[in-house]
Amino acid sequence: MSNAADVCVWPDSSGDVDATRSNGIGREALTFSGPNGAPMTLNVRQKEVAMAYISVGRSLKLPGQAIQISIMMALQESGLRMLANPAVPESLGFPNDGLGYDHDSIGSAQQRPGAGWGRVQDLMRAEYNAAAFFGGPNGPNRGSPRGLLDIRGWERMSLGEAAQSVQVSAFPERYARWEPASAAIIAALAGDITVPRCESPGQKGGRPAPAIPGDLDDHRRAIIGFAQQGLGGRYVWGGTAFKAWDCSGYVMWIYAQIGKQLPRVDQWVVGAPTATPVPGDLVVQNPDGPEHWGHVGIYAGEGLMYSALNPSAGTLLHPIDWNPGSRYFNLLG
Repeated sequence: MSNAADVCVWPDSSGDVDATRSNGIGREALTFSGPNGAPMTLNVRQKEVAMAYISVGRSLKLPGQAIQISIMMALQESGLRMLANPAVPESLGFPNDGLGYDHDSIGSAQQRPGAGWGRVQDLMRAEYNAAAFFGGPNGPNRGSPRGLLDIRGWERMSLGEAAQSVQVSAFPERYARWEPASAAIIAALAGDITVPRCESPGQKGGRPAPAIPGDLDDHRRAIIGFAQQGLGGRYVWGGTAFKAWDCSGYVMWIYAQIGKQLPRVDQWVVGAPTATPVPGDLVVQNPDGPEHWGHVGIYAGEGLMYSALNPSAGTLLHPIDWNPGSRYFNLLG
């Protein structure tokens, strides 16, 4: 566990320097549209938690992009609430807004003391949660675990991808749905902060598709083109129909369009492993046995892949590192 908090002091929510009570956020509730368009309301305490992230971000002179990522993260992880956890009995002794039950995760960012995010007394303060999430060379954990500023290239990621890069969630696609809500919260609480516009629908995950290499052969260009045609498709367990498929059904459909018939499952058995993938190769992930994997997709280049990810995300372009244990296979010979 990091002891950096002993030498790097962040504002205490009970002290005179508490940013959440010095910004005139008001005592009224804040209502905005949630991910599904339904109205959502933040109470005063939730506004204070949001203001803690904004204030720490300001103190670090971070761009609005970083502050919005932090608000998105906290909305998804805790609903901007300070959560104690019965699995961490010490946390129950600190002021909290309710209970969470995920492993030993506590606080507004659901950071785990057992994973080195900090001491319980620190993790039960929103200002520390924010400082640990932002990280960087002067952050309380000095890069381990990594905060946002420790992630190389975070500025070029979509906001949801950047949040996932820090949190390493089992549900990586869920952060992006909070982009409009987080922008509304920041506009209401800190109108001087400029946040990026939400991603356009055509970008499928917040970033354009990687450029196709000039020397890529026609078969591989076609594979990428058909993979893009399938974006937005539903995830249907066992499905093989167009835009109603599971991960292997999607890959099978793509390759069928270029005249290559693949097995319904275990598609890597007809390919050759490669350590230097090129766009159009098969990506396999989530190892669940010797030389066996539970998820497949199409390599897009630049650390991205096309896949039918799961029922909530559907078919999209997403970072390869959203799932563990990736390997690559050339199915074209």
